[in-house]
Amino acid sequence: MELGLALARVDYVQVGVTSQKTMRLLPASGRRATQKAVIGDQDGVITCFGIKKGEAVPVFKTLPGQRITRLELGGALNTPQEKIFVAAGSEVRGFTKRGKQFLSFETNLTENIKAMHISGADLFLCASYIYNHYCDCKDQHYYLSSDKINDILCLPVEKLNCVTPILACQDRVLRVLQGSDLLYEVEVPGPPSVLALNNGNGGDSGEEVLFGTSDGKLGLIQFSHSSPVHKWEIRNDKKRGGILCIDSFDIVGDGVKELLIGRDDGILEVYTFDSTNDPVLRYDHALSESITSVQGGCVGKDGYDEILASTYSGWVTGLTTEPVHREGGSGEELKISQEMQNKISSLRSELEHLQIKVLQEREKYQQSSRSSTAVSAVPAFSVNDKFTLNKDDASYSLILEVQTAIDNVLIQSDVPIDLLDVDKNSAVVSFSGCDSEPNSNFLLATYRCQANTTRLELKIRSIEGQYGILQAYVTPRIQPKTCQVRQYQIKPLSLHQRTHSIDHDRKGEGFFKSDNISTISILKDVLSKEATKRKINLSISYDINEISVNHTLKLIHPKLEYQLLLAKKVQLIDALKELQVHEGNMDFLIPEYRCILEEADHLLEEYKKQPAHLERLYGMITDLFIDKFKFKGTNVKSKVPLLLEILDSYDQNALIAFFDAAA
Repeated sequence: MELGLALARVDYVQVGVTSQKTMRLLPASGRRATQKAVIGDQDGVITCFGIKKGEAVPVFKTLPGQRITRLELGGALNTPQEKIFVAAGSEVRGFTKRGKQFLSFETNLTENIKAMHISGADLFLCASYIYNHYCDCKDQHYYLSSDKINDILCLPVEKLNCVTPILACQDRVLRVLQGSDLLYEVEVPGPPSVLALNNGNGGDSGEEVLFGTSDGKLGLIQFSHSSPVHKWEIRNDKKRGGILCIDSFDIVGDGVKELLIGRDDGILEVYTFDSTNDPVLRYDHALSESITSVQGGCVGKDGYDEILASTYSGWVTGLTTEPVHREGGSGEELKISQEMQNKISSLRSELEHLQIKVLQEREKYQQSSRSSTAVSAVPAFSVNDKFTLNKDDASYSLILEVQTAIDNVLIQSDVPIDLLDVDKNSAVVSFSGCDSEPNSNFLLATYRCQANTTRLELKIRSIEGQYGILQAYVTPRIQPKTCQVRQYQIKPLSLHQRTHSIDHDRKGEGFFKSDNISTISILKDVLSKEATKRKINLSISYDINEISVNHTLKLIHPKLEYQLLLAKKVQLIDALKELQVHEGNMDFLIPEYRCILEEADHLLEEYKKQPAHLERLYGMITDLFIDKFKFKGTNVKSKVPLLLEILDSYDQNALIAFFDAAA
């Protein structure tokens, strides 16, 4: 999408694999002068570089060390923020813009630092669940979160004259702190993965914070001292990736800062604001891998603003406003400057040199592997993975990203799951037969990737009540062949989502409510099983409302009716096409059948995307029927075939009557 915004892509440099929020632009020395970029990678190396004549020129580069998980800029309040701070392991190190180290602060955290924010002399650090506030490297405050902390931010002290840290937590909550205490919580529509000050400074009030979620939603909240105000939220209707980074920068040049968004599926977005201050998508660009950091500034050439992004595998890429010069002619050929020709020649020479070096090293490895003193070396590679619930369509997304090209991915599951089609996925899938009885092996599928695929997205749907482990065996295109295994838990209530309305006065007691008695049945069975396994004395009582069964059937009705109609239409397509060929046109068909033929491709595509949807709905109704009478102590499994017959000739009233009569 490009609405009056033309940006040209330039790939500047590649460093090691990068983590989220590890690239920043240093302040410019003059108005619209070029800025230096600094980036930290998972090899522990900090690289600072500038651009001269289109080439990356190093300012400084540190030696390798522990993985860098965050990089922030700091300095005294109300002065240029040009000191560089990195978090690696449990240590924070500080560097000047020239690369001289002036700080090495070993924190008292027992875990690695996951998130960091700096404001003047104040340092805010988070491990998985622990928040620590330091001032001049001395302990100030501490907080233990009830769920994982993904990011941290502090409202600008220079505007508000008080320290207000905000934690983005995995349980879909932003926690606002005061000292070591929780001031209040704000629920957001998805697990928040990143926070940023609106407009880079918190807006006019200094209280406005942008959040991005791991399921791709974006929002703005004003955090007043007493209560929050939700300004706006953007749903992820286009089903794009999770948001990893946010920046505010005037790339359009109209005096108003736009929103720059980087997603984990490689989409970079620019949002402008309409007359009501609501964001509108103005521009997007697709990179091939997840965007870990995004910054707006002037990098490549004086006077030309650009968006700088870093990706998972370490590429630093610019989208610049500098126009691409063309010369006239029928072909509108690009005019390549002498500078660009020299760069191409240099890259070709470097590529030839690297190819020769690779051949030499490969030959050396083959010779050493055949010797009597050979030592096998397994090549290390980094895998970035994410397993998240999509509540909109009751499925899970499994995203696997590797620093090098993927050869194949083997998926194995010890519980029944369905693999759904993903439009972005170009890999070829093949299924292997498996015997579920002796090995509890319900699924074996291999995805063979096309060349240069570094990111694979899979979509699965589980069955509630059946829980176990899903495993992904990832094999990249490197020699010698090696593989990494990643495991993901399929939980008993896998399609349920956490609620935040909890009565904290209850002790040692859980009270569960649901419209669907099958949910209660699953909970009862799982809790009983786990309590027996752990030798815990558990008392369970339940109160079943008979009306809830018919209510649940009515909730399922629209979905079931739609799927039955879809299946019926798909079954008619071949016969209608044959009639159309035989008659030469479709004028003789009634409007309903003509409509089916006109929408045939769309119907087939939709049916293909959710092949087992109807069976799932049948399964839910069957479970509901069995569970209704299980709570009464009656086994009605012998009546299931009759229930399926009623479903095949579905009528809502007949189904409800069957449920009532079976008693």
